[in-house]
Amino acid sequence: MFNVNRQRSFIGFIVAGAIALLVIAIAGFYWFFAKSPANLIASNSGPGAAIFVSKLSPAMVSLLTNPDRLQVLEREEELSKLKTSLFAKSGIDYKQDIQPWLGNEITLAITTLDIDRDPENGQQLGYLLALATKQPEKSREFVELLFSKRALAGANLAVEQYKGVKLISDNQEVITEEKIQNPKSKIQNYLAGAVVGEGFVLFANDPKVLRDAINNVQAPDLNLTSSPEYQKARKELPKGGLAIAFLNLPIVAKWQGLELSEQTYDSEIISLALNPKGLLAETTFLTSSEIVPPSPPLSKPVGALQYIPESTGLAISGSNLSNLADSDLAKLWKQATATLYGSGEDVVSRLAKPLVDVQNRWGINLLEDIFSWVQGEYAIALLPEKEQITPHWIFVVEKSDGVEQGIARLDAIASSNGLSINPLTIDKQKISAWTELTTATKKTDAKEGASFSIETKVLGLHTTLGNYEIFTSDLETMDEILTTKDNSIIDNPNFKDSIAAIPLPNQGYVYLDWIKSQNLLERQVPIIKLVEVLGKPFFNNLRSLTVSSYGTDTRSLKGGVFFKLHK
Repeated sequence: MFNVNRQRSFIGFIVAGAIALLVIAIAGFYWFFAKSPANLIASNSGPGAAIFVSKLSPAMVSLLTNPDRLQVLEREEELSKLKTSLFAKSGIDYKQDIQPWLGNEITLAITTLDIDRDPENGQQLGYLLALATKQPEKSREFVELLFSKRALAGANLAVEQYKGVKLISDNQEVITEEKIQNPKSKIQNYLAGAVVGEGFVLFANDPKVLRDAINNVQAPDLNLTSSPEYQKARKELPKGGLAIAFLNLPIVAKWQGLELSEQTYDSEIISLALNPKGLLAETTFLTSSEIVPPSPPLSKPVGALQYIPESTGLAISGSNLSNLADSDLAKLWKQATATLYGSGEDVVSRLAKPLVDVQNRWGINLLEDIFSWVQGEYAIALLPEKEQITPHWIFVVEKSDGVEQGIARLDAIASSNGLSINPLTIDKQKISAWTELTTATKKTDAKEGASFSIETKVLGLHTTLGNYEIFTSDLETMDEILTTKDNSIIDNPNFKDSIAAIPLPNQGYVYLDWIKSQNLLERQVPIIKLVEVLGKPFFNNLRSLTVSSYGTDTRSLKGGVFFKLHK
């Protein structure tokens, strides 16, 4: 059983290897680019292997450069270790058997959710791995060698000619958990391979996947390149992307076993591109319905950021929150969180816990009681403290016609909850504070009894600076804003580098300082720790990430995430 399992898992090793190559590439592209940008060239035409992939495929991801060109970026020999562990278990010598013919593309696709389309006998995903070849004859020798070694190890080989292409496959019966739970299961443990034309070596986990891939080439209207969504998305992406992923969102949701109540976006394409300061992941979400941007695009960072201290771990800035609930971003958030988690509510409560606490404590609805009157610029920030689980918060709003009425409404809500509105002065600046009086008891000796003191607890403050109204969670944060006016995030070199990579105009920024926010994120979202372990080379070098939405097409939502990395 042990030997059979080792043999059957070769397709699993190459699938895992393709994914791992992308992770390593992300971690090291910036290092390579800074040293020798001319030597790392990616295709401008997109993945050539898309002709093998059905336009109904759930997902496809491609690395568009030869992995050996990434060798120079190694600092802990991650790539060498991967190759050793990957091919040692298959009896293949990468340097001798693969390196001579491997070209500039590795594409992995999930071709179907169930190979035989019969859910009663078990569901088995179809995997297709396409490796570009620059020497077809050598790659054919490799495929023959691979299956010869598997035959010597006991595999049952089958050879067939299908539409002019030689397919080789083997099948080994293995007792799996699926077999135990469902004796009628027809899930097999195949490895199938072929060299198609002069361009690609294909591997799959079932011969049917290879036959479908060949059909997709010979009937062009079936493959991904004929998809209008894919064609449109490709036009939106920058040239020279080093990796591309395409997702068919309704099928991805079905893959996760989810029935979405609202399906706004149909597909998504992602491209990873180099930047001298890091890596830019640009993405486009496509929809058949017209979408509404939250506000007119901004041609420069909002002025509200001048009141956000440099010590901020998370900053969100933009314009007009009044129509946020009906915007394209809100619809994307709802669909994305439902696809990944089944519900967006728990995700929001974890990531924005300080704001959720404000809602619960005051008995307010952020959308109705605050966001509804924010029609100008705004900035929201969290300031993590090592000693505190809950970070401090800042909310900056540009003055407009509805702001005074909005503040009056908050005062009324505060009063109805037993809070007092008291004037304060910090550094000659007049401030209004929402406070709560509490009593503290201190025990003395038995004769004198207990002594009592009245304490004032500040639950929030606000003041006017220039054309902005500033709200904070506590006195310390307000004092930091007033006394360190020349130390704002907008003057932070790291922030400047990050937003410089985002195209203008845009809808504003979500900026996360990874170093300052790492502990907070790990506490609020425990799965982050697992992601960090899987992507250790990347997270070890991550400095910050910045998210923005841009583009003016009413049938698509375009945006990007810039990962700033240490040099």
